Amino acid sequence: MTKLPFYEKVGYAMGDAAANLVWRGALAYLAVFYTDTFGLTAAAAAMLFLVVRLSDGVTDIIMGMIADRTNTRWGKFRPWILWSTPFLALFMVLAFTTPDLSYTGKLIYAYVTYIGLTLAYTLNNVPYSALMGVMTPSDTERTSLSGFRFAGAFAGGLLVMGFLPDLVAYFGDGNDAMGYQYSMYLFAAILIVLMVITFASTKERIIPEIDESTSLKAELGDLLKNLPFIILPLLSVTLFFYYRDIYSGLFFIVVMASMWVLIKGLIKKSPDDMSGTQRDMVDLLTNKPWLILLGMGFLTMMFNGIKYGTIAYYFKYQVGDELMAGKYFIALLVVSILGALATGYLSSKLGKRKLFIVSLILSGLLTACFYWVPKGNIQAIFILGCSAEFFAAMMPTLFFTMLGDSADYSEWKNGRRATGLIYSAGTFVQKTGGGFAGALVLVVLAGYGYDGMDKATVEASLPGMQLLMSWIPAAFAFAGAALMIFYPLTSKENQQIGDELIQRRANLVSV
Repeated sequence: MTKLPFYEKVGYAMGDAAANLVWRGALAYLAVFYTDTFGLTAAAAAMLFLVVRLSDGVTDIIMGMIADRTNTRWGKFRPWILWSTPFLALFMVLAFTTPDLSYTGKLIYAYVTYIGLTLAYTLNNVPYSALMGVMTPSDTERTSLSGFRFAGAFAGGLLVMGFLPDLVAYFGDGNDAMGYQYSMYLFAAILIVLMVITFASTKERIIPEIDESTSLKAELGDLLKNLPFIILPLLSVTLFFYYRDIYSGLFFIVVMASMWVLIKGLIKKSPDDMSGTQRDMVDLLTNKPWLILLGMGFLTMMFNGIKYGTIAYYFKYQVGDELMAGKYFIALLVVSILGALATGYLSSKLGKRKLFIVSLILSGLLTACFYWVPKGNIQAIFILGCSAEFFAAMMPTLFFTMLGDSADYSEWKNGRRATGLIYSAGTFVQKTGGGFAGALVLVVLAGYGYDGMDKATVEASLPGMQLLMSWIPAAFAFAGAALMIFYPLTSKENQQIGDELIQRRANLVSV
Protein backbone atom coordinates (compact mmCIF):
# COMPACT_ATOMS: atom_id res chain seq x y z
CA MET A 1 0.00 0.00 0.00
CA THR A 2 1.51 3.35 -1.08
CA LYS A 3 -1.49 5.70 -0.69
CA LEU A 4 -1.68 7.00 2.86
CA PRO A 5 -5.07 7.29 4.61
CA PHE A 6 -6.30 10.79 5.36
CA TYR A 7 -6.27 10.29 9.14
CA GLU A 8 -2.59 9.31 9.04
CA LYS A 9 -1.64 12.45 7.11
CA VAL A 10 -3.52 14.57 9.62
CA GLY A 11 -1.93 12.67 12.51
CA TYR A 12 1.53 13.21 11.06
CA ALA A 13 0.75 16.91 10.63
CA MET A 14 -0.06 17.19 14.34
CA GLY A 15 3.61 16.48 15.12
CA ASP A 16 4.84 19.52 13.25
CA ALA A 17 2.02 21.60 14.70
CA ALA A 18 3.47 20.66 18.10
CA ALA A 19 7.09 21.21 17.05
CA ASN A 20 6.27 24.65 15.68
CA LEU A 21 4.88 25.74 19.01
CA VAL A 22 8.60 25.70 19.81
CA TRP A 23 10.27 26.36 16.47
CA ARG A 24 8.25 29.28 15.17
CA GLY A 25 7.60 30.65 18.64
CA ALA A 26 11.32 30.73 19.45
CA LEU A 27 12.20 31.99 16.00
CA ALA A 28 9.68 34.82 16.10
CA TYR A 29 9.88 35.96 19.74
CA LEU A 30 13.01 34.61 21.43
CA ALA A 31 15.24 37.40 20.08
CA VAL A 32 12.93 40.17 21.25
CA PHE A 33 12.38 38.30 24.54
CA TYR A 34 16.14 38.18 25.15
CA THR A 35 16.73 41.87 24.36
CA ASP A 36 13.56 43.54 25.67
CA THR A 37 12.46 41.31 28.60
CA PHE A 38 15.36 39.11 29.66
CA GLY A 39 17.84 41.99 29.39
CA LEU A 40 20.61 40.69 27.11
CA THR A 41 22.33 43.02 24.67
CA ALA A 42 21.67 42.47 20.96
CA ALA A 43 25.33 41.54 20.37
CA ALA A 44 25.34 38.97 23.19
CA ALA A 45 22.09 37.42 21.96
CA ALA A 46 23.48 37.22 18.42
CA MET A 47 26.55 35.33 19.63
CA LEU A 48 24.28 33.03 21.64
CA PHE A 49 22.30 32.07 18.53
CA LEU A 50 25.50 31.39 16.58
CA VAL A 51 27.28 29.34 19.25
CA VAL A 52 24.28 27.09 19.86
CA ARG A 53 24.13 26.27 16.14
CA LEU A 54 27.62 24.80 16.36
CA SER A 55 26.34 22.17 18.81
CA ASP A 56 23.49 21.40 16.41
CA GLY A 57 26.01 20.42 13.75
CA VAL A 58 27.07 17.47 15.87
CA THR A 59 23.85 16.51 17.65
CA ASP A 60 21.69 16.38 14.51
CA ILE A 61 24.05 13.97 12.76
CA ILE A 62 24.48 11.82 15.89
CA MET A 63 20.70 11.68 16.26
CA GLY A 64 20.33 10.65 12.63
CA MET A 65 22.78 7.78 13.14
CA ILE A 66 21.10 6.67 16.36
CA ALA A 67 17.62 6.80 14.82
CA ASP A 68 18.78 4.78 11.80
CA ARG A 69 20.05 2.07 14.16
CA THR A 70 17.00 2.06 16.45
CA ASN A 71 14.87 -1.08 16.23
CA THR A 72 11.71 -1.39 18.32
CA ARG A 73 8.25 -2.88 17.83
CA TRP A 74 7.08 0.70 17.11
CA GLY A 75 9.70 1.25 14.40
CA LYS A 76 12.90 3.29 14.16
CA PHE A 77 11.64 6.86 14.33
CA ARG A 78 8.23 6.93 16.04
CA PRO A 79 9.54 5.98 19.52
CA TRP A 80 11.84 8.99 19.62
CA ILE A 81 8.89 11.31 19.07
CA LEU A 82 7.30 9.93 22.23
CA TRP A 83 10.46 9.73 24.35
CA SER A 84 11.66 13.27 23.61
CA THR A 85 8.35 15.10 24.11
CA PRO A 86 8.59 15.69 27.91
CA PHE A 87 12.06 17.24 27.54
CA LEU A 88 10.93 19.46 24.67
CA ALA A 89 7.99 20.75 26.73
CA LEU A 90 10.21 21.35 29.77
CA PHE A 91 12.88 23.37 27.99
CA MET A 92 10.25 25.32 26.08
CA VAL A 93 9.12 26.70 29.45
CA LEU A 94 12.63 27.16 30.86
CA ALA A 95 13.86 29.10 27.81
CA PHE A 96 11.17 31.75 28.36
CA THR A 97 11.64 31.94 32.14
CA THR A 98 13.39 34.98 33.67
CA PRO A 99 15.21 34.06 36.91
CA ASP A 100 16.45 36.75 39.30
CA LEU A 101 20.16 36.58 38.44
CA SER A 102 23.04 38.92 37.64
CA TYR A 103 23.68 39.76 33.99
CA THR A 104 26.38 37.07 33.81
CA GLY A 105 24.09 34.59 35.52
CA LYS A 106 21.32 35.36 33.03
CA LEU A 107 23.70 34.92 30.12
CA ILE A 108 24.79 31.50 31.42
CA TYR A 109 21.15 30.55 32.05
CA ALA A 110 20.23 31.58 28.50
CA TYR A 111 23.00 29.41 27.04
CA VAL A 112 22.04 26.36 29.14
CA THR A 113 18.30 26.56 28.45
CA TYR A 114 18.66 27.40 24.75
CA ILE A 115 21.12 24.53 24.23
CA GLY A 116 18.69 22.28 26.14
CA LEU A 117 15.83 23.45 23.92
CA THR A 118 17.71 22.81 20.67
CA LEU A 119 18.94 19.41 21.90
CA ALA A 120 15.41 18.33 22.86
CA TYR A 121 14.18 19.60 19.50
CA THR A 122 16.88 17.52 17.77
CA LEU A 123 15.84 14.36 19.65
CA ASN A 124 12.28 14.98 18.52
CA ASN A 125 12.41 16.55 15.07
CA VAL A 126 15.19 14.58 13.36
CA PRO A 127 13.26 11.29 13.79
CA TYR A 128 9.99 13.08 13.04
CA SER A 129 11.33 14.41 9.73
CA ALA A 130 12.87 11.05 8.81
CA LEU A 131 9.54 9.34 9.52
CA MET A 132 8.12 10.91 6.37
CA GLY A 133 10.75 9.05 4.32
CA VAL A 134 9.60 5.62 5.54
CA MET A 135 5.81 6.04 5.70
CA THR A 136 5.41 5.51 1.93
CA PRO A 137 7.67 4.69 -1.05
CA SER A 138 5.65 7.01 -3.32
CA ASP A 139 7.23 10.39 -4.09
CA THR A 140 3.80 11.87 -4.96
CA GLU A 141 2.38 10.71 -1.63
CA ARG A 142 5.40 12.20 0.13
CA THR A 143 4.64 15.51 -1.55
CA SER A 144 1.03 15.31 -0.34
CA LEU A 145 2.20 14.29 3.14
CA SER A 146 4.65 17.19 3.21
CA GLY A 147 1.79 19.55 2.36
CA PHE A 148 -0.20 18.24 5.31
CA ARG A 149 2.88 18.44 7.51
CA PHE A 150 3.51 22.09 6.84
CA ALA A 151 -0.16 22.98 7.03
CA GLY A 152 0.10 21.57 10.56
CA ALA A 153 3.37 23.41 11.13
CA PHE A 154 1.86 26.73 10.15
CA ALA A 155 -1.21 26.04 12.30
CA GLY A 156 1.04 25.40 15.31
CA GLY A 157 3.01 28.50 14.54
CA LEU A 158 -0.24 30.44 14.30
CA LEU A 159 -1.06 29.61 17.92
CA VAL A 160 2.24 30.99 19.19
CA MET A 161 2.91 33.88 16.85
CA GLY A 162 -0.69 34.95 16.54
CA PHE A 163 -1.68 34.87 20.19
CA LEU A 164 1.55 35.10 22.23
CA PRO A 165 1.51 38.92 22.59
CA ASP A 166 -2.08 38.84 23.85
CA LEU A 167 -1.37 35.89 26.15
CA VAL A 168 1.70 37.62 27.58
CA ALA A 169 -0.42 40.70 28.26
CA TYR A 170 -3.21 38.58 29.79
CA PHE A 171 -1.08 36.32 32.01
CA GLY A 172 1.49 38.98 32.88
CA ASP A 173 -0.84 41.91 33.49
CA GLY A 174 2.03 44.30 32.90
CA ASN A 175 4.77 41.82 33.90
CA ASP A 176 6.09 40.48 30.59
CA ALA A 177 8.49 38.01 32.27
CA MET A 178 5.60 36.30 34.06
CA GLY A 179 3.42 36.54 30.95
CA TYR A 180 5.93 34.69 28.79
CA GLN A 181 6.43 31.95 31.38
CA TYR A 182 2.73 31.20 31.91
CA SER A 183 2.05 31.31 28.17
CA MET A 184 4.68 28.63 27.67
CA TYR A 185 3.01 26.41 30.28
CA LEU A 186 -0.10 26.45 28.09
CA PHE A 187 1.79 25.74 24.87
CA ALA A 188 3.81 22.93 26.51
CA ALA A 189 0.58 21.13 27.50
CA ILE A 190 -0.77 21.41 23.94
CA LEU A 191 2.57 20.15 22.57
CA ILE A 192 2.41 16.95 24.62
CA VAL A 193 -1.12 16.10 23.46
CA LEU A 194 -0.31 16.67 19.77
CA MET A 195 2.92 14.60 19.87
CA VAL A 196 1.07 11.65 21.39
CA ILE A 197 -1.49 11.84 18.56
CA THR A 198 1.32 11.70 15.97
CA PHE A 199 2.94 8.70 17.63
CA ALA A 200 -0.36 6.81 17.82
CA SER A 201 -1.65 7.53 14.30
CA THR A 202 1.40 6.93 12.07
CA LYS A 203 3.07 3.79 10.73
CA GLU A 204 6.51 2.98 9.29
CA ARG A 205 6.24 0.91 6.08
CA ILE A 206 9.77 1.05 4.61
CA ILE A 207 12.37 -0.81 6.66
CA PRO A 208 15.82 0.32 5.44
CA GLU A 209 18.65 -2.19 5.67
CA ILE A 210 21.37 -0.95 8.02
CA ASP A 211 24.96 -2.17 7.96
CA GLU A 212 25.29 -4.12 11.22
CA SER A 213 28.96 -5.00 10.72
CA THR A 214 29.93 -2.30 13.22
CA SER A 215 28.27 -1.23 16.44
CA LEU A 216 26.72 2.17 17.11
CA LYS A 217 29.49 2.78 19.66
CA ALA A 218 32.12 2.21 16.98
CA GLU A 219 30.23 4.42 14.52
CA LEU A 220 30.02 7.26 17.06
CA GLY A 221 33.72 6.88 17.83
CA ASP A 222 34.43 7.07 14.11
CA LEU A 223 32.24 10.19 13.88
CA LEU A 224 34.26 11.76 16.70
CA LYS A 225 37.41 11.34 14.63
CA ASN A 226 35.72 13.04 11.68
CA LEU A 227 34.22 15.96 13.62
CA PRO A 228 36.61 18.50 12.03
CA PHE A 229 34.67 18.01 8.77
CA ILE A 230 31.63 19.43 10.59
CA ILE A 231 32.95 21.75 13.27
CA LEU A 232 35.74 23.65 11.48
CA PRO A 233 33.66 24.90 8.51
CA LEU A 234 30.86 25.97 10.88
CA LEU A 235 33.33 27.69 13.19
CA SER A 236 34.97 29.56 10.33
CA VAL A 237 31.61 30.71 8.94
CA THR A 238 30.45 31.78 12.41
CA LEU A 239 33.59 33.80 13.17
CA PHE A 240 33.53 35.52 9.78
CA PHE A 241 29.81 36.22 10.11
CA TYR A 242 30.16 37.77 13.57
CA TYR A 243 33.50 39.59 13.38
CA ARG A 244 33.87 40.31 9.61
CA ASP A 245 37.57 41.24 9.80
CA ILE A 246 40.74 40.21 7.96
CA TYR A 247 41.64 37.52 10.52
CA SER A 248 38.28 35.75 10.46
CA GLY A 249 38.31 36.04 6.67
CA LEU A 250 41.73 34.38 6.39
CA PHE A 251 40.68 31.64 8.80
CA PHE A 252 37.58 31.01 6.68
CA ILE A 253 39.62 30.74 3.45
CA VAL A 254 42.23 28.40 4.97
CA VAL A 255 39.61 26.10 6.52
CA MET A 256 37.51 25.87 3.37
CA ALA A 257 40.54 25.18 1.17
CA SER A 258 41.73 22.46 3.58
CA MET A 259 38.27 20.88 3.70
CA TRP A 260 38.14 20.81 -0.10
CA VAL A 261 41.48 18.95 -0.30
CA LEU A 262 40.47 16.48 2.43
CA ILE A 263 37.09 15.80 0.86
CA LYS A 264 38.60 15.19 -2.58
CA GLY A 265 41.04 12.73 -1.02
CA LEU A 266 38.28 10.93 0.88
CA ILE A 267 36.12 10.52 -2.24
CA LYS A 268 39.05 8.92 -4.11
CA LYS A 269 39.56 6.25 -1.42
CA SER A 270 38.41 2.69 -2.03
CA PRO A 271 35.18 1.80 -0.18
CA ASP A 272 37.04 -1.12 1.44
CA ASP A 273 39.42 1.34 3.07
CA MET A 274 36.65 3.50 4.55
CA SER A 275 34.84 3.26 7.86
CA GLY A 276 31.04 3.19 7.96
CA THR A 277 30.86 6.88 8.83
CA GLN A 278 33.22 7.77 6.00
CA ARG A 279 31.12 5.77 3.53
CA ASP A 280 28.03 7.64 4.71
CA MET A 281 29.86 10.95 4.24
CA VAL A 282 31.02 9.99 0.74
CA ASP A 283 27.49 8.88 -0.18
CA LEU A 284 26.21 12.31 0.87
CA LEU A 285 29.07 14.31 -0.67
CA THR A 286 28.57 12.58 -4.05
CA ASN A 287 24.77 12.97 -3.90
CA LYS A 288 24.27 16.09 -6.05
CA PRO A 289 20.53 16.47 -5.33
CA TRP A 290 21.21 16.32 -1.58
CA LEU A 291 24.09 18.84 -1.77
CA ILE A 292 21.91 21.34 -3.64
CA LEU A 293 19.07 20.80 -1.17
CA LEU A 294 21.51 21.40 1.68
CA GLY A 295 22.21 24.85 0.25
CA MET A 296 18.52 25.42 -0.41
CA GLY A 297 17.60 24.57 3.18
CA PHE A 298 20.02 27.17 4.49
CA LEU A 299 19.05 29.92 2.01
CA THR A 300 15.29 29.48 2.39
CA MET A 301 15.59 29.41 6.17
CA MET A 302 17.63 32.61 6.06
CA PHE A 303 14.93 34.16 3.87
CA ASN A 304 12.02 33.13 6.10
CA GLY A 305 13.94 33.42 9.38
CA ILE A 306 15.06 37.01 8.84
CA LYS A 307 11.52 38.11 8.02
CA TYR A 308 9.95 36.34 10.98
CA GLY A 309 12.72 37.43 13.32
CA THR A 310 12.17 41.09 12.40
CA ILE A 311 8.37 41.24 12.58
CA ALA A 312 8.11 41.72 16.37
CA TYR A 313 10.61 44.62 16.23
CA TYR A 314 9.03 46.08 13.07
CA PHE A 315 5.51 46.30 14.50
CA LYS A 316 6.68 47.43 17.93
CA TYR A 317 8.77 50.33 16.65
CA GLN A 318 8.14 50.94 12.92
CA VAL A 319 4.35 50.51 13.02
CA GLY A 320 3.96 51.52 16.68
CA ASP A 321 1.48 48.77 17.57
CA GLU A 322 3.09 45.75 19.26
CA LEU A 323 -0.15 43.73 19.47
CA MET A 324 -0.74 44.21 15.74
CA ALA A 325 2.18 41.80 15.18
CA GLY A 326 0.00 38.97 16.47
CA LYS A 327 -2.73 39.77 13.94
CA TYR A 328 -0.12 39.95 11.18
CA PHE A 329 1.26 36.53 12.17
CA ILE A 330 -2.26 35.08 12.09
CA ALA A 331 -2.80 36.44 8.58
CA LEU A 332 0.56 35.07 7.40
CA LEU A 333 0.00 31.64 8.85
CA VAL A 334 -3.53 31.28 7.47
CA VAL A 335 -2.09 32.05 4.04
CA SER A 336 0.82 29.66 4.77
CA ILE A 337 -1.60 26.78 5.35
CA LEU A 338 -3.19 27.46 1.97
CA GLY A 339 0.22 27.65 0.30
CA ALA A 340 1.38 24.38 1.85
CA LEU A 341 -1.80 22.56 0.83
CA ALA A 342 -1.57 23.95 -2.72
CA THR A 343 2.00 22.69 -3.14
CA GLY A 344 1.04 19.11 -4.06
CA TYR A 345 -1.33 20.23 -6.83
CA LEU A 346 1.00 22.88 -8.24
CA SER A 347 4.03 20.56 -8.18
CA SER A 348 2.05 17.97 -10.15
CA LYS A 349 1.52 20.63 -12.85
CA LEU A 350 4.90 22.39 -12.84
CA GLY A 351 7.24 19.86 -11.24
CA LYS A 352 8.94 20.38 -7.89
CA ARG A 353 12.08 22.04 -9.27
CA LYS A 354 10.25 24.62 -11.37
CA LEU A 355 7.73 25.37 -8.62
CA PHE A 356 10.59 25.91 -6.15
CA ILE A 357 12.21 28.46 -8.49
CA VAL A 358 8.93 30.28 -9.16
CA SER A 359 8.08 30.47 -5.44
CA LEU A 360 11.52 31.87 -4.58
CA ILE A 361 11.43 34.57 -7.27
CA LEU A 362 7.86 35.73 -6.60
CA SER A 363 8.20 35.70 -2.83
CA GLY A 364 11.55 37.50 -3.08
CA LEU A 365 10.15 40.24 -5.33
CA LEU A 366 7.12 40.82 -3.10
CA THR A 367 9.34 40.94 -0.01
CA ALA A 368 11.71 43.46 -1.62
CA CYS A 369 8.72 45.76 -2.14
CA PHE A 370 8.51 46.26 1.65
CA TYR A 371 11.37 48.74 1.24
CA TRP A 372 8.98 51.27 -0.32
CA VAL A 373 6.04 50.80 2.10
CA PRO A 374 5.29 54.12 3.85
CA LYS A 375 5.65 54.03 7.63
CA GLY A 376 2.45 52.79 9.28
CA ASN A 377 0.65 51.74 6.05
CA ILE A 378 -1.01 48.65 7.55
CA GLN A 379 -2.96 47.73 4.42
CA ALA A 380 0.16 47.61 2.22
CA ILE A 381 2.06 45.63 4.88
CA PHE A 382 -0.66 42.98 5.09
CA ILE A 383 -1.18 42.69 1.32
CA LEU A 384 2.52 42.37 0.51
CA GLY A 385 3.26 40.11 3.45
CA CYS A 386 0.43 37.68 2.77
CA SER A 387 1.14 37.56 -0.97
CA ALA A 388 4.81 36.78 -0.35
CA GLU A 389 3.96 34.23 2.33
CA PHE A 390 1.73 32.16 0.02
CA PHE A 391 4.79 31.32 -2.08
CA ALA A 392 7.22 31.20 0.86
CA ALA A 393 5.09 28.46 2.47
CA MET A 394 5.87 26.18 -0.47
CA MET A 395 9.62 26.29 0.21
CA PRO A 396 9.85 24.08 3.32
CA THR A 397 7.10 21.84 1.93
CA LEU A 398 9.11 21.20 -1.23
CA PHE A 399 12.42 21.01 0.65
CA PHE A 400 11.45 18.10 2.91
CA THR A 401 9.68 16.08 0.23
CA MET A 402 12.73 16.51 -2.03
CA LEU A 403 14.97 15.25 0.78
CA GLY A 404 13.00 12.01 0.49
CA ASP A 405 13.77 12.01 -3.23
CA SER A 406 17.48 12.42 -2.46
CA ALA A 407 17.30 9.47 -0.04
CA ASP A 408 15.77 7.39 -2.86
CA TYR A 409 18.53 8.58 -5.18
CA SER A 410 21.23 7.57 -2.67
CA GLU A 411 19.70 4.09 -2.23
CA TRP A 412 19.32 3.68 -6.00
CA LYS A 413 22.89 4.80 -6.71
CA ASN A 414 24.80 3.27 -3.77
CA GLY A 415 22.59 0.43 -2.55
CA ARG A 416 22.59 1.99 0.92
CA ARG A 417 19.91 4.15 2.55
CA ALA A 418 20.50 6.24 5.68
CA THR A 419 17.17 8.07 5.88
CA GLY A 420 17.81 9.44 9.36
CA LEU A 421 21.20 10.84 8.40
CA ILE A 422 19.87 12.51 5.24
CA TYR A 423 16.96 14.12 7.09
CA SER A 424 19.14 15.04 10.08
CA ALA A 425 21.33 17.08 7.75
CA GLY A 426 18.16 18.70 6.42
CA THR A 427 16.92 19.69 9.85
CA PHE A 428 20.44 20.79 10.76
CA VAL A 429 20.73 23.29 7.89
CA GLN A 430 17.24 24.55 8.68
CA LYS A 431 18.19 25.14 12.31
CA THR A 432 21.55 26.58 11.27
CA GLY A 433 19.78 28.90 8.86
CA GLY A 434 17.33 29.87 11.59
CA GLY A 435 20.19 30.56 14.00
CA PHE A 436 22.12 32.64 11.49
CA ALA A 437 18.92 34.46 10.52
CA GLY A 438 18.19 35.37 14.13
CA ALA A 439 21.81 36.38 14.63
CA LEU A 440 21.83 38.50 11.46
CA VAL A 441 18.75 40.41 12.64
CA LEU A 442 20.52 41.19 15.91
CA VAL A 443 23.85 41.99 14.23
CA VAL A 444 22.17 44.48 11.87
CA LEU A 445 20.23 46.09 14.73
CA ALA A 446 23.40 46.27 16.85
CA GLY A 447 25.15 47.89 13.89
CA TYR A 448 22.51 50.64 13.96
CA GLY A 449 23.08 51.08 17.71
CA TYR A 450 19.91 49.35 18.93
CA ASP A 451 19.64 48.61 22.67
CA GLY A 452 16.35 47.04 23.79
CA MET A 453 16.71 48.50 27.28
CA ASP A 454 17.35 52.05 26.00
CA LYS A 455 14.44 53.44 23.97
CA ALA A 456 16.54 56.40 22.84
CA THR A 457 18.38 54.07 20.42
CA VAL A 458 15.23 52.98 18.56
CA GLU A 459 14.88 55.86 16.06
CA ALA A 460 18.37 55.34 14.61
CA SER A 461 17.70 51.60 14.12
CA LEU A 462 14.49 52.02 12.04
CA PRO A 463 16.31 52.01 8.64
CA GLY A 464 17.89 48.69 9.64
CA MET A 465 14.46 47.23 10.42
CA GLN A 466 13.25 48.38 6.99
CA LEU A 467 16.13 46.57 5.27
CA LEU A 468 15.58 43.45 7.38
CA MET A 469 11.96 43.31 6.19
CA SER A 470 12.84 43.80 2.51
CA TRP A 471 16.10 43.59 0.59
CA ILE A 472 18.16 41.54 3.04
CA PRO A 473 15.83 38.49 3.05
CA ALA A 474 14.99 38.97 -0.64
CA ALA A 475 18.68 38.56 -1.53
CA PHE A 476 18.64 35.04 -0.04
CA ALA A 477 15.51 34.14 -2.03
CA PHE A 478 17.13 35.21 -5.31
CA ALA A 479 20.31 33.26 -4.44
CA GLY A 480 18.16 30.18 -3.79
CA ALA A 481 16.41 30.51 -7.16
CA ALA A 482 19.79 30.64 -8.89
CA LEU A 483 21.02 27.54 -7.04
CA MET A 484 17.84 25.56 -7.75
CA ILE A 485 18.47 25.83 -11.50
CA PHE A 486 21.19 23.18 -11.06
CA TYR A 487 18.96 20.61 -9.29
CA PRO A 488 19.18 17.45 -11.46
CA LEU A 489 16.13 15.28 -10.61
CA THR A 490 12.98 15.64 -12.70
CA SER A 491 9.55 14.19 -11.87
CA LYS A 492 10.07 11.50 -14.50
CA GLU A 493 13.42 10.47 -13.02
CA ASN A 494 11.94 10.38 -9.50
CA GLN A 495 9.20 8.04 -10.74
CA GLN A 496 11.70 5.74 -12.47
CA ILE A 497 13.94 5.59 -9.39
CA GLY A 498 10.97 4.89 -7.12
CA ASP A 499 9.67 2.08 -9.36
CA GLU A 500 13.11 0.45 -9.55
CA LEU A 501 13.57 0.60 -5.77
CA ILE A 502 10.17 -1.01 -5.19
CA GLN A 503 11.20 -3.84 -7.52
CA ARG A 504 14.56 -4.25 -5.77
CA ARG A 505 12.92 -4.48 -2.35
CA ALA A 506 10.36 -6.99 -3.67
CA ASN A 507 13.19 -9.13 -5.04
CA LEU A 508 15.00 -9.05 -1.68
CA VAL A 509 11.83 -10.17 0.12
CA SER A 510 11.24 -13.03 -2.36
CA VAL A 511 14.81 -14.24 -1.89
